Amino acid sequence: MLIGVPKEIKDNEFRVGLIPSSVQELVHHGHRVLVQAGAGLGAGLTDADYANAGATIVEGADGIFADAEMIVKVKEPLAAERKKLNKGQILFTYLHLAPDAAQTHDLVESGAVCIAYETVTSASGALPLLTPMSEVAGRLAPQVGAHSLEKAQGGRGVLLGGVPGVPAAEVVVLGGGVSGTHAATIAVGMGAKVTVVDRSAEALKRLATQFGTSISTVFSTRSAIEELVKRADLLIGTVLVPGAAAPKLVSHAMVRTMKTGSVIVDVAIDQGGCVETSKATTHSHPTYVVDGVVHYCVANMPGAVARTSTFALNNVTLPFAVALADKGWRKALGQDAHLRNGLNVCEGRVTCQPVAEAHGLPFVKPEAAIGM
Repeated sequence: MLIGVPKEIKDNEFRVGLIPSSVQELVHHGHRVLVQAGAGLGAGLTDADYANAGATIVEGADGIFADAEMIVKVKEPLAAERKKLNKGQILFTYLHLAPDAAQTHDLVESGAVCIAYETVTSASGALPLLTPMSEVAGRLAPQVGAHSLEKAQGGRGVLLGGVPGVPAAEVVVLGGGVSGTHAATIAVGMGAKVTVVDRSAEALKRLATQFGTSISTVFSTRSAIEELVKRADLLIGTVLVPGAAAPKLVSHAMVRTMKTGSVIVDVAIDQGGCVETSKATTHSHPTYVVDGVVHYCVANMPGAVARTSTFALNNVTLPFAVALADKGWRKALGQDAHLRNGLNVCEGRVTCQPVAEAHGLPFVKPEAAIGM
């Protein structure tokens, strides 16, 4: 199979779809890999590194999109990239389609076979290709939140860990999953007073066992969230419903009750955000203010630590990329139900039910789409 790796063009996105060792593995399996010149530089990977691994370096992305049978990326294709997709071409990347009608429409029109990292599952019910980026984003959230709390950034001028005689900041984490757990880990390490909210009793038990008295856990109800939001210096939203738009747990009315200069970091912004006042931002312009509250809603947070993120992502995506290349998409999806769950759009049909529901489009079961 001819596999293409274009350079990411999203604002300040420095990750890359394949690292040289992944290229070498695919070449070993008899495949050819085209890598756009400079695609890996943001992650510290040179064109020479890729050439030495067996890749062919090409100038520009047009040739890659025109010729490659499978495109391996990190972030969703932007409008200019979507126009270059071809019928039957495999697109393997993060998509986050539920809150993005324009992208969904374009992918349907393209006729491409679009497999989303974030909906591939595992035998345990986890999301193995989303997990490493959830870990990274969770660990980044208290870090960027602490920076946003600085007065020069528009924040309250509060140090997350406080100092002797001055209390630590109050950090509220919505969601006790992968991102929420990692956010709590870093916030605790920075000395903050941390509360994690979740609607799963099992998740709360796990958090209590892991953190002991270092954090407080609260069962999620609207009333509980209303009270915690008022107290929070830093609110971190990490709520996830696989494949679907994130629920709006924090209303605009709740935001109005927050302290002036407090900060919201909405990690769930890829799926539309879990705060009503959230809107996607970029690394170039990461924050904005609503009712005196600083909002950090960067849709590709892990891109800030591109090298760590790229290697972590390749650790989990490579086996699936090899399977798709070795077997072709129909056979690979037919043999692996977990990879099949990643199929979101297939040759003009929407094959992920939450995406179809979000946009009022007909849903076709993945099994039917691939002819099982």
